[in-house]
Amino acid sequence: MLFGRKISFNENDFESVLTACIAGNSQAQRYLYKQFFSYSKSICLRYTSNTEEAEEVLNEAFLKVFNNLAKYDPAHPFKAWLRTIMVNTAISHYRKNKRYNEDTVALEDAPYPRFEEDIVSRITADEILQIIQQIKPVYKNVFLLYVVEGYNHREIADLLQINEATVRSHYVRARARLQHLIKQNYPHLFPSDWAVKAFKGNEN
Repeated sequence: MLFGRKISFNENDFESVLTACIAGNSQAQRYLYKQFFSYSKSICLRYTSNTEEAEEVLNEAFLKVFNNLAKYDPAHPFKAWLRTIMVNTAISHYRKNKRYNEDTVALEDAPYPRFEEDIVSRITADEILQIIQQIKPVYKNVFLLYVVEGYNHREIADLLQINEATVRSHYVRARARLQHLIKQNYPHLFPSDWAVKAFKGNEN
């Protein structure tokens, strides 16, 4: 009831927090928002260009969280459910703002060395994520959705509203671009003759 008794919650009982949120308890909603703010913002930052944009996506995503909380299945991890909403909202924001076009993609159509897994494994995940931010959004989002979120190429194609072949092409170029940037930032990880060998390997 709109004017019924305000449902209370226990911060140590997550189920009671969710129940109170569904009932419209603003205090419970603020608590849930605060508890998952950092986690959610880190996801949004990956798919946006700056903090302001990330916070815009974050707030839009949390609105969806509260509006759809009654549909959440407690049999599944809440974080996974929340993460899906954050990612989908970020991708929707990306599509809506048309952050990619043929001209910007063409800027990165130059050949890059092949991807070397052993080189990438020598730097931390946080360092890789920082470097990924330097990649064009059209490539970055495909890479993140595939490598970090675990979507397959068909699912990514549906999310980004592009064909599957384009997704595969973008993923390959994202990997190559990532390594190109890693070489710029961490040249000590590469042997002096690496570039020559890598480009020769691409010709085979």
